[in-house]
Amino acid sequence: MTKRKVIIMGAAGRDFHNFNVYFRDNENYEVVAFTATQIPNIEGRVYPAELAGKLYPDGIKIYDESELVDLIKTLKADEVVFAYSDVPFEYVMTKASIVNAAGASFRLMGAQETMIKSSKPVVSVLAVRTGCGKSQTSRKIVKLLSEAGKKVVAIRHPMPYGDLVKQKVQRFASYEDLDKYECTIEEREEYEPHIARGGVIYAGVDYEAILRQAEQEADIILWDGGNNDMSFYHSDLTFTVVDPHRPGHELRYYPGNTSLRMADAVIINKIDSATKEGIETVRENVRNVNPNAVIIEAASPITVDKPELITGKRVLVVEDGPTLTHGEMKYGAGTVIAQKLNAKEIVDPRPYTVKSIADTYKKYPNIGVLLPAMGYGEQQIKDLEETINRTDCDSVVIGTPIDLGRILKINKPTTRVMYELDEKGENTLESVLRSKGLL
Repeated sequence: MTKRKVIIMGAAGRDFHNFNVYFRDNENYEVVAFTATQIPNIEGRVYPAELAGKLYPDGIKIYDESELVDLIKTLKADEVVFAYSDVPFEYVMTKASIVNAAGASFRLMGAQETMIKSSKPVVSVLAVRTGCGKSQTSRKIVKLLSEAGKKVVAIRHPMPYGDLVKQKVQRFASYEDLDKYECTIEEREEYEPHIARGGVIYAGVDYEAILRQAEQEADIILWDGGNNDMSFYHSDLTFTVVDPHRPGHELRYYPGNTSLRMADAVIINKIDSATKEGIETVRENVRNVNPNAVIIEAASPITVDKPELITGKRVLVVEDGPTLTHGEMKYGAGTVIAQKLNAKEIVDPRPYTVKSIADTYKKYPNIGVLLPAMGYGEQQIKDLEETINRTDCDSVVIGTPIDLGRILKINKPTTRVMYELDEKGENTLESVLRSKGLL
């Protein structure tokens, strides 16, 4: 039998996972290339032989996605697997058309063929877009289960932007672990809040190896999802978060619509700041798509440690990077609190940007006057620091989930924004967990 030649389109996450669980030891296929997009500087690498298995002694090259058509033709690819997230349906089908026109089949892999079974109960937290509020939902679930005497270990959707062999299995239980693994800002945003609460969180590249290690110290596994992707694990309970600030996106983005349809419970978050129309639109769409899901309404109340640095001040607002870039949000928690506390002005950072931060605005011109906390590597972290320090403002409002002061030397006063999940009404995370016998 002739092997089918496959190219996997990805962004250093779902692509590697699909390869590991389906293609790695599969004699019916030959994966001839990965392509990379969304994340800066992840192309030009090799998926290493140490992770690729016995069929790939030289590893597998990773190319920029812009080379896809040429790769299909020169490598004689039969099939292209699309394996990244948080993109509009039209985007996906445009890629499918490009692939088909180049002569290859186009494939979206399903949940069952890419999920791993755990020996422990799994609770998954998903979303329909990045920036909906998965992090505070995950933190609240861990808190509830821990208070009930359960040992909860979180496993985060992958962000392997460095040395892939070293990142095969990563365990984070202290701030020193963040330095040990040379974490990017994006990684720290997801791991640090768990660590700050005394929790343990795993991540990496090989998600079966990660799961088997995590099971050794867990009563319950929490899957802390990335973007709007599906879980990598078969789940006993799935929560999916939707955002009424972006009504309709739950129907039009891949694979967030899949994540919505898989949900046992749907959390309509941010009801304290969204419009009534937005909330009702999302609720109706959820009911139409997944009528059996429990609907939980929730707010994400925002607090700030130094409000005096906002009121009447000219502030630079730094928000979560991916939420502003491919998440397409026009504001975040930092913006909301700056407006609520009557900042004199939200300063436009664009005249002060340097190098890779300036490039980010060119790629995502609709970001506006906010500064995305981009930090996909040491140089970009330096560029972010320089941009902040060059900006003419009175203070800096940090709207990301981490203390940027730990990794940046900021030459202005800073104030941190925090937010937690606060359910409203009789349906809560606790009531759903209890109904499933997990509390």
